[in-house]
Amino acid sequence: MILNLKFVRFTKLILDVMYFGGFFVFFTLPISLKLLGKYYSERIEENFMFMLVSLAICGVLAILIIAELRCMMGTVADGNCFVYMNVSSLRKMAVFSIVIAAVTLVKLFLVPTPATAVVVLVFFIAALFSQVLSYVFEKAVSYKEENDLTI
Repeated sequence: MILNLKFVRFTKLILDVMYFGGFFVFFTLPISLKLLGKYYSERIEENFMFMLVSLAICGVLAILIIAELRCMMGTVADGNCFVYMNVSSLRKMAVFSIVIAAVTLVKLFLVPTPATAVVVLVFFIAALFSQVLSYVFEKAVSYKEENDLTI
Protein backbone atom coordinates (compact mmCIF):
# COMPACT_ATOMS: atom_id res chain seq x y z
CA MET A 1 0.00 0.00 0.00
CA ILE A 2 2.89 2.39 0.78
CA LEU A 3 4.45 1.71 -2.62
CA ASN A 4 1.07 2.34 -4.23
CA LEU A 5 0.71 5.70 -2.45
CA LYS A 6 4.23 6.68 -3.54
CA PHE A 7 3.39 5.76 -7.13
CA VAL A 8 0.19 7.84 -7.00
CA ARG A 9 2.12 10.85 -5.67
CA PHE A 10 4.86 10.37 -8.29
CA THR A 11 2.28 10.14 -11.07
CA LYS A 12 0.52 13.25 -9.80
CA LEU A 13 3.86 15.08 -9.75
CA ILE A 14 4.55 14.07 -13.36
CA LEU A 15 1.08 15.24 -14.40
CA ASP A 16 1.61 18.56 -12.60
CA VAL A 17 4.94 19.11 -14.36
CA MET A 18 3.37 18.23 -17.72
CA TYR A 19 0.36 20.48 -17.06
CA PHE A 20 2.35 23.59 -16.15
CA GLY A 21 5.05 22.77 -18.71
CA GLY A 22 2.31 22.60 -21.33
CA PHE A 23 1.42 26.23 -20.66
CA PHE A 24 5.07 27.21 -21.10
CA VAL A 25 5.28 25.33 -24.40
CA PHE A 26 1.97 26.81 -25.58
CA PHE A 27 2.97 30.41 -24.86
CA THR A 28 6.42 30.02 -26.42
CA LEU A 29 5.07 28.17 -29.49
CA PRO A 30 5.33 31.12 -31.94
CA ILE A 31 8.97 31.73 -31.00
CA SER A 32 10.00 28.07 -31.03
CA LEU A 33 8.17 27.46 -34.31
CA LYS A 34 9.99 30.41 -35.92
CA LEU A 35 13.32 29.00 -34.73
CA LEU A 36 12.45 25.53 -36.01
CA GLY A 37 11.51 27.01 -39.37
CA LYS A 38 14.74 28.94 -39.54
CA TYR A 39 17.14 26.17 -38.48
CA TYR A 40 15.30 22.92 -39.15
CA SER A 41 12.91 22.99 -42.10
CA GLU A 42 11.78 25.54 -44.64
CA ARG A 43 8.41 23.73 -44.81
CA ILE A 44 7.65 25.09 -41.35
CA GLU A 45 8.34 28.65 -42.50
CA GLU A 46 6.24 28.14 -45.64
CA ASN A 47 3.27 26.90 -43.60
CA PHE A 48 3.90 28.92 -40.44
CA MET A 49 0.34 30.10 -39.70
CA PHE A 50 -1.20 26.70 -40.42
CA MET A 51 1.42 24.98 -38.27
CA LEU A 52 0.97 27.52 -35.48
CA VAL A 53 -2.82 27.16 -35.42
CA SER A 54 -2.83 23.36 -35.67
CA LEU A 55 -0.14 22.93 -33.01
CA ALA A 56 -1.88 25.47 -30.75
CA ILE A 57 -5.20 23.60 -31.03
CA CYS A 58 -3.50 20.29 -30.31
CA GLY A 59 -1.56 21.85 -27.45
CA VAL A 60 -4.66 23.25 -25.76
CA LEU A 61 -6.43 19.91 -26.11
CA ALA A 62 -3.39 18.07 -24.71
CA ILE A 63 -3.38 20.42 -21.70
CA LEU A 64 -7.10 19.69 -21.23
CA ILE A 65 -6.40 15.94 -21.34
CA ILE A 66 -3.73 16.35 -18.67
CA ALA A 67 -6.14 18.45 -16.58
CA GLU A 68 -8.69 15.62 -16.71
CA LEU A 69 -6.00 13.10 -15.74
CA ARG A 70 -5.04 15.31 -12.79
CA CYS A 71 -8.68 15.34 -11.64
CA MET A 72 -8.86 11.57 -11.96
CA MET A 73 -5.64 11.15 -9.98
CA GLY A 74 -7.22 13.26 -7.25
CA THR A 75 -10.02 10.72 -6.92
CA VAL A 76 -7.48 7.89 -6.86
CA ALA A 77 -5.52 9.64 -4.09
CA ASP A 78 -8.78 10.09 -2.15
CA GLY A 79 -9.48 6.36 -2.50
CA ASN A 80 -12.72 6.88 -4.39
CA CYS A 81 -12.00 6.52 -8.10
CA PHE A 82 -15.26 4.86 -9.16
CA VAL A 83 -17.34 8.01 -9.51
CA TYR A 84 -19.30 9.47 -12.40
CA MET A 85 -16.89 12.41 -12.54
CA ASN A 86 -14.21 10.01 -13.84
CA VAL A 87 -16.62 8.63 -16.44
CA SER A 88 -17.17 12.19 -17.62
CA SER A 89 -13.41 12.86 -17.63
CA LEU A 90 -12.76 9.77 -19.76
CA ARG A 91 -15.42 10.80 -22.26
CA LYS A 92 -13.96 14.31 -22.50
CA MET A 93 -10.50 12.83 -23.05
CA ALA A 94 -11.92 10.67 -25.86
CA VAL A 95 -13.34 13.76 -27.58
CA PHE A 96 -10.13 15.75 -27.08
CA SER A 97 -8.08 12.86 -28.47
CA ILE A 98 -10.24 12.40 -31.56
CA VAL A 99 -10.05 16.13 -32.31
CA ILE A 100 -6.24 16.02 -31.97
CA ALA A 101 -6.19 13.04 -34.34
CA ALA A 102 -8.41 14.90 -36.84
CA VAL A 103 -6.38 18.13 -36.74
CA THR A 104 -3.16 16.16 -37.08
CA LEU A 105 -4.63 14.17 -39.99
CA VAL A 106 -5.27 17.44 -41.84
CA LYS A 107 -1.70 18.50 -41.02
CA LEU A 108 -0.48 15.17 -42.41
CA PHE A 109 -1.79 16.08 -45.87
CA LEU A 110 -0.22 19.53 -45.89
CA VAL A 111 3.09 18.85 -44.11
CA PRO A 112 3.59 15.08 -44.22
CA THR A 113 6.04 13.42 -41.86
CA PRO A 114 6.19 9.90 -40.45
CA ALA A 115 5.93 11.32 -36.92
CA THR A 116 2.67 13.06 -37.81
CA ALA A 117 1.20 9.77 -39.01
CA VAL A 118 2.20 8.17 -35.70
CA VAL A 119 0.54 11.00 -33.75
CA VAL A 120 -2.71 10.46 -35.67
CA LEU A 121 -2.64 6.75 -34.88
CA VAL A 122 -1.70 7.23 -31.20
CA PHE A 123 -4.46 9.77 -30.52
CA PHE A 124 -7.04 7.73 -32.41
CA ILE A 125 -6.17 4.73 -30.24
CA ALA A 126 -6.21 6.97 -27.14
CA ALA A 127 -9.73 8.12 -28.07
CA LEU A 128 -10.92 4.54 -28.43
CA PHE A 129 -9.19 3.52 -25.20
CA SER A 130 -10.73 6.42 -23.26
CA GLN A 131 -14.20 5.71 -24.63
CA VAL A 132 -14.04 2.00 -23.80
CA LEU A 133 -12.65 2.75 -20.35
CA SER A 134 -15.48 5.23 -19.75
CA TYR A 135 -17.98 2.40 -20.37
CA VAL A 136 -16.09 0.15 -17.94
CA PHE A 137 -16.00 2.90 -15.29
CA GLU A 138 -19.68 3.64 -15.81
CA LYS A 139 -20.55 -0.01 -15.13
CA ALA A 140 -18.21 -0.10 -12.13
CA VAL A 141 -19.80 3.04 -10.66
CA SER A 142 -23.25 1.57 -11.23
CA TYR A 143 -22.30 -1.69 -9.50
CA LYS A 144 -20.64 0.23 -6.66
CA GLU A 145 -23.69 2.41 -6.06
CA GLU A 146 -25.97 -0.61 -6.22
CA ASN A 147 -23.73 -2.42 -3.75
CA ASP A 148 -23.61 0.63 -1.43
CA LEU A 149 -27.42 0.71 -1.35
CA THR A 150 -27.66 -2.93 -0.30
CA ILE A 151 -25.29 -2.53 2.64
